[in-house]
Amino acid sequence: MQFHDSGYVSGDPRVQPAAGPARPVELPDRVDALIVGAGPAGMAAFAQLSQFPQVSTRLIERRPGRLEIGQADGLQARSIESFQAFGFAQRLVEEAYRIYSMAFWRPSPQEPTHIVRTGLVPDDPSGISEFPHLILNQARVLDYFAEFAAHSPGRAAPDYGVEFLGLEVTGDADHPVRVDVRHRTGPRQGERHSIRAKYVVGCDGARSRVREAIGRRLVGQDALHAWGVMDVLAETDFPDFRTKCAIQSHDGGNILLIPREGGYLTRFYVDLGEVPENGDHDVRSTSLETIVARAGRILHPYSLDVRDVPWWSVYEVGHRLTDRFDDVYERGREPRVFIAGDACHTHSAKAGQGMNVSIQDGWNIAWKLGLVLDGRARKSLLGTYSAERQVVAQNLITFDQEWSSLMATPAQNLPGPTYLEDFYVRTFEFPAGFMTRYEPSMLIAEPVYQSLAPGFPIGKRFRSAWVHRVSDTTPVQLGHHARADGRWRIYVFAGPHGEVGEPEKLGHQASFDLKVIYQQPFGEVDLRRVPAVFRPRGGPFRLTDWEKVHATGPEHDIFAEREISRDGAVVVVRPDQYVAHVLPLTAHDELRHFFDGIFL
Repeated sequence: MQFHDSGYVSGDPRVQPAAGPARPVELPDRVDALIVGAGPAGMAAFAQLSQFPQVSTRLIERRPGRLEIGQADGLQARSIESFQAFGFAQRLVEEAYRIYSMAFWRPSPQEPTHIVRTGLVPDDPSGISEFPHLILNQARVLDYFAEFAAHSPGRAAPDYGVEFLGLEVTGDADHPVRVDVRHRTGPRQGERHSIRAKYVVGCDGARSRVREAIGRRLVGQDALHAWGVMDVLAETDFPDFRTKCAIQSHDGGNILLIPREGGYLTRFYVDLGEVPENGDHDVRSTSLETIVARAGRILHPYSLDVRDVPWWSVYEVGHRLTDRFDDVYERGREPRVFIAGDACHTHSAKAGQGMNVSIQDGWNIAWKLGLVLDGRARKSLLGTYSAERQVVAQNLITFDQEWSSLMATPAQNLPGPTYLEDFYVRTFEFPAGFMTRYEPSMLIAEPVYQSLAPGFPIGKRFRSAWVHRVSDTTPVQLGHHARADGRWRIYVFAGPHGEVGEPEKLGHQASFDLKVIYQQPFGEVDLRRVPAVFRPRGGPFRLTDWEKVHATGPEHDIFAEREISRDGAVVVVRPDQYVAHVLPLTAHDELRHFFDGIFL
């Protein structure tokens, strides 16, 4: 973390200097961006837009205050990488439960009514990320995003107790979206009024009114299978009670057991069996006592004494998706309203993807809105949101359908005795969040020069690696310096003799963050000879930033680890950490042409 550049900071350095127009206490009549819903997608979008203080952004939420108990709890490694950009990854890791392994239990061949452990597999067998797979209440994740927004230059805070009623896209050239709202709490309780917005992002859940207002429908089907889910404080002699488990019984159904943060709380997903295709959904009235009793039978011969249940629910698995994530119905029309998270895709909780994919939805649309509303990027940028995220959601549903089906299949009906654990290991990259690969577009270049850096696949997330900061020899993760500030990252991997091309042609500091990585050991790099663009001066005192120059070290060679050409390469990374381009050091015209299609 860098600070003191504008003078001595004696307080919390995470609190950024305030900037932009003062934020009105009351909801204004006009805003640039209005976000509906303070779930994972909405809070991620809100946090990102808070970094654009010149953009007026408000978030409305019908709840009277912060979420206290969230339904989602699984946080994949890709999400933790994202949290690093928002500055709270390390604190969240300390608070959360970390998944190192997953245990698989099935009926004993000798005594089928008893379950036995048949496998214990590592959660990340290949070390695909430096961050772990975590479990933490969704409410705490939202708290961290809210803190980030409050500490950002825009000093943003959600407007709780405000209910979305409807919207209309009008002919107003400046603020074309009229949104009708009602206050549910406070001195204005019951009052209705309208807000004019340039753009609206609907993150208001599976029963989204924003989705309904723009005429989109969730299309799909039920899997006709029900599950009871409960968070419990319990006593048991089951030996893997603090290990993530997939438990298959002979005839009592299945359990997905997930330990929670804090050392005592545990979540159970309990198989409640098939739901008749044309039934009246009586399964929704299943009692907590029934779920607890069923869990006890599945765990046999082990005991389960549930002492407290802070939260529980019953749900039927469903897989649904909208055909687009915006309000565009005719070719060439500019999108004005977007939907994200459960508003445009729903699925089961078994794969632990809901909160994670929703966060990426929110981040994806928010940095694009920020650059457009800030006057830096072309409006055509906004058309890439639906194109990119709809494919991701479809892939998620396809994966979840297979995983949910396997979880509900009796052990004796699976193709082999270790089929479930083999599937888990074989597909681990997907639930970890690393299968997303965006197709070529105005934001993703064709892989013409991919051979210069095979370890940074174009369209996939930038995979961090260890380097040494030359100024103080400190080993750092290269990707951890990037912040969710809306800037693009340009990493210049120098040639064999320190060649870096003409870096002064690569971009302006307000929109781009340039770094150089030398392939020589850090002790052999002379900072005095490093081009000035990698030692920029800023702030009122024009102080040098010494933290943009890196090199290899005795234990880490990023050139070898990420297969970067020894002739050098330029790797361009989007504000949401996805690799957009790989180029030779001298390809300035090609890079300029790429950005001409994005920036004004």
